[in-house]
Amino acid sequence: MNIVLHPTYFPSIAQFVAIAKAESLTFEIHDNFQKQSYRNRTYIYGANGKLQLSVPIIHSHKQRQLYKEVKISDVDNWQTVHWKSLESAYRTSPFFEFYEDELQPLFNVKSDFIFDHNLKCFEIVCDCLQLDMTPKFTTTFEKETNANAKDYRSLSNARQEQNFNFEAYTQVFSPKHGFISNLSILDLLFNEGTNALNYLENQSLIHND
Repeated sequence: MNIVLHPTYFPSIAQFVAIAKAESLTFEIHDNFQKQSYRNRTYIYGANGKLQLSVPIIHSHKQRQLYKEVKISDVDNWQTVHWKSLESAYRTSPFFEFYEDELQPLFNVKSDFIFDHNLKCFEIVCDCLQLDMTPKFTTTFEKETNANAKDYRSLSNARQEQNFNFEAYTQVFSPKHGFISNLSILDLLFNEGTNALNYLENQSLIHND
């Protein structure tokens, strides 16, 4: 099965469940940028619970702007802040040190566009998961995908997040706050490590309304 997704910033576990089960992946590259989406944000599990990490972007004066044309703002030293947040949240997790050297360069390299940066993050995460998935790209925007593709673009919408019944796994702060489902793929990677891909392949995208 081919699936269509938006490339997002360290995608959610739901997105990677879809990817792990797919035969091929197509990324949407002709859509307009949407605010309050996972295109420039992700959620991790911090000491105080669910924590949002957002990549600052340069807002255009145009009413609509193509996602692939949205530039990253270098204010607030955001990459350093994000990496320190990940270290604080996951330094004691079983697999943080195992993946640290692969992931840290993503917080040093500069990308002009959020779309390009998200593709770099996706490639490195796939390497960490040992998931062989080379995405294709759309050639034009279509409101509905063809019959041969499953449309999962809605998974990038943070305002209408679906409640998936994913199997619980051990998280660093779960004794304090309980299990938090569908966080960034980084949460699964740091906690489950080499078992992460097997976990993804065994989950279902059936959601609770």
